[in-house]
Amino acid sequence: MADNDEQHEQHTFEQAGSGASLTFPMQCSALRKNGHVVIKGRPCKIVDMSTSKTGKHGHAKVHLVAIDIFTGKKLEDLSPSTHNMDVPNVVRNEYQLIDIDDGYLNLMTSDGAPKDDVKLPEGDLGKEIQTAFDEGRDLSQ
Repeated sequence: MADNDEQHEQHTFEQAGSGASLTFPMQCSALRKNGHVVIKGRPCKIVDMSTSKTGKHGHAKVHLVAIDIFTGKKLEDLSPSTHNMDVPNVVRNEYQLIDIDDGYLNLMTSDGAPKDDVKLPEGDLGKEIQTAFDEGRDLSQ
Protein backbone atom coordinates (compact mmCIF):
# COMPACT_ATOMS: atom_id res chain seq x y z
CA MET A 1 0.00 0.00 0.00
CA ALA A 2 1.83 3.03 -1.24
CA ASP A 3 0.70 6.55 -0.40
CA ASN A 4 -1.91 8.05 -2.72
CA ASP A 5 -3.09 4.76 -4.21
CA GLU A 6 -6.49 4.70 -2.54
CA GLN A 7 -9.48 4.08 -4.77
CA HIS A 8 -12.91 5.70 -4.70
CA GLU A 9 -15.90 4.56 -6.71
CA GLN A 10 -18.91 6.55 -7.81
CA HIS A 11 -22.04 5.63 -9.74
CA THR A 12 -23.00 8.18 -12.36
CA PHE A 13 -26.17 8.43 -14.38
CA GLU A 14 -25.74 10.43 -17.55
CA GLN A 15 -27.87 11.10 -20.55
CA ALA A 16 -25.96 10.03 -23.66
CA GLY A 17 -27.51 12.49 -26.06
CA SER A 18 -30.64 13.87 -27.58
CA GLY A 19 -33.47 11.41 -27.07
CA ALA A 20 -31.34 9.00 -25.01
CA SER A 21 -33.06 7.28 -22.11
CA LEU A 22 -31.88 6.64 -18.57
CA THR A 23 -33.50 3.19 -18.75
CA PHE A 24 -34.13 0.43 -21.25
CA PRO A 25 -36.75 -2.36 -21.25
CA MET A 26 -35.84 -5.98 -20.49
CA GLN A 27 -38.07 -9.02 -20.19
CA CYS A 28 -38.49 -9.96 -16.55
CA SER A 29 -37.29 -13.54 -17.16
CA ALA A 30 -33.98 -12.17 -18.54
CA LEU A 31 -33.13 -10.25 -15.35
CA ARG A 32 -30.37 -11.74 -13.19
CA LYS A 33 -29.15 -11.55 -9.60
CA ASN A 34 -26.59 -8.72 -9.16
CA GLY A 35 -28.12 -6.97 -12.18
CA HIS A 36 -30.10 -3.73 -12.01
CA VAL A 37 -33.82 -2.98 -12.31
CA VAL A 38 -36.19 -0.09 -11.62
CA ILE A 39 -38.72 -0.87 -8.86
CA LYS A 40 -41.28 1.77 -7.85
CA GLY A 41 -39.33 4.36 -9.84
CA ARG A 42 -36.05 3.67 -7.98
CA PRO A 43 -32.84 2.19 -9.49
CA CYS A 44 -32.04 -1.02 -7.63
CA LYS A 45 -29.53 -3.87 -7.58
CA ILE A 46 -31.15 -7.32 -7.59
CA VAL A 47 -30.12 -9.35 -4.53
CA ASP A 48 -32.56 -12.26 -4.88
CA MET A 49 -35.05 -13.53 -7.40
CA SER A 50 -37.25 -16.57 -7.73
CA THR A 51 -39.69 -17.85 -10.34
CA SER A 52 -42.99 -19.51 -9.48
CA LYS A 53 -45.70 -20.91 -11.69
CA THR A 54 -49.30 -20.03 -10.97
CA GLY A 55 -52.36 -22.09 -11.86
CA LYS A 56 -53.00 -24.25 -14.93
CA HIS A 57 -53.49 -21.28 -17.28
CA GLY A 58 -51.49 -18.68 -15.38
CA HIS A 59 -48.15 -17.17 -16.30
CA ALA A 60 -44.92 -17.80 -14.45
CA LYS A 61 -44.21 -14.99 -12.00
CA VAL A 62 -40.83 -13.57 -11.03
CA HIS A 63 -40.36 -12.35 -7.47
CA LEU A 64 -37.58 -9.75 -7.25
CA VAL A 65 -35.86 -8.54 -4.08
CA ALA A 66 -33.59 -5.56 -4.69
CA ILE A 67 -31.72 -2.80 -2.86
CA ASP A 68 -32.07 0.86 -3.88
CA ILE A 69 -28.55 1.84 -5.02
CA PHE A 70 -28.87 5.32 -3.49
CA THR A 71 -30.72 4.75 -0.21
CA GLY A 72 -29.95 1.08 0.56
CA LYS A 73 -33.69 0.47 1.09
CA LYS A 74 -34.99 -3.02 0.27
CA LEU A 75 -37.75 -3.16 -2.38
CA GLU A 76 -39.71 -6.10 -3.78
CA ASP A 77 -41.75 -6.69 -6.92
CA LEU A 78 -43.77 -9.55 -8.38
CA SER A 79 -44.22 -9.54 -12.14
CA PRO A 80 -45.17 -12.00 -14.91
CA SER A 81 -41.99 -13.41 -16.47
CA THR A 82 -43.07 -12.29 -19.96
CA HIS A 83 -43.56 -8.64 -19.00
CA ASN A 84 -40.88 -5.99 -19.58
CA MET A 85 -39.31 -4.05 -16.73
CA ASP A 86 -37.15 -0.94 -16.90
CA VAL A 87 -33.42 -1.41 -16.34
CA PRO A 88 -31.37 1.69 -15.44
CA ASN A 89 -28.24 2.54 -17.44
CA VAL A 90 -25.68 2.31 -14.64
CA VAL A 91 -22.07 3.29 -15.27
CA ARG A 92 -19.55 2.40 -12.59
CA ASN A 93 -16.26 4.27 -12.51
CA GLU A 94 -13.33 3.77 -10.18
CA TYR A 95 -11.12 6.69 -9.24
CA GLN A 96 -7.79 6.94 -7.50
CA LEU A 97 -7.89 9.27 -4.49
CA ILE A 98 -4.91 11.63 -4.80
CA ASP A 99 -5.66 14.17 -2.07
CA ILE A 100 -8.39 15.75 0.04
CA ASP A 101 -8.36 19.54 -0.22
CA ASP A 102 -10.81 22.03 1.34
CA GLY A 103 -13.53 19.40 1.70
CA TYR A 104 -13.20 18.10 -1.87
CA LEU A 105 -11.72 14.83 -3.10
CA ASN A 106 -8.95 15.18 -5.69
CA LEU A 107 -9.46 12.11 -7.85
CA MET A 108 -7.87 10.68 -10.97
CA THR A 109 -9.69 8.65 -13.61
CA SER A 110 -8.27 5.41 -15.05
CA ASP A 111 -6.97 7.37 -18.06
CA GLY A 112 -5.17 9.91 -15.83
CA ALA A 113 -7.65 12.79 -16.09
CA PRO A 114 -8.29 14.77 -12.87
CA LYS A 115 -11.74 14.91 -11.27
CA ASP A 116 -12.02 17.52 -8.54
CA ASP A 117 -15.78 18.14 -8.23
CA VAL A 118 -16.63 15.43 -5.67
CA LYS A 119 -17.27 16.78 -2.20
CA LEU A 120 -16.07 14.81 0.82
CA PRO A 121 -19.28 13.34 2.28
CA GLU A 122 -20.49 14.64 5.62
CA GLY A 123 -20.93 12.43 8.66
CA ASP A 124 -19.43 9.03 9.34
CA LEU A 125 -18.59 8.22 5.71
CA GLY A 126 -16.59 11.42 5.30
CA LYS A 127 -14.74 10.78 8.57
CA GLU A 128 -14.01 7.21 7.49
CA ILE A 129 -12.62 8.35 4.11
CA GLN A 130 -10.50 11.08 5.74
CA THR A 131 -9.09 8.71 8.38
CA ALA A 132 -8.32 5.97 5.85
CA PHE A 133 -6.61 8.50 3.56
CA ASP A 134 -4.57 9.97 6.42
CA GLU A 135 -3.44 6.46 7.42
CA GLY A 136 -2.56 5.52 3.82
CA ARG A 137 -5.11 2.70 3.70
CA ASP A 138 -6.60 1.37 0.46
CA LEU A 139 -10.22 2.51 0.09
CA SER A 140 -11.20 0.16 -2.74
CA GLN A 141 -13.44 -2.76 -1.89
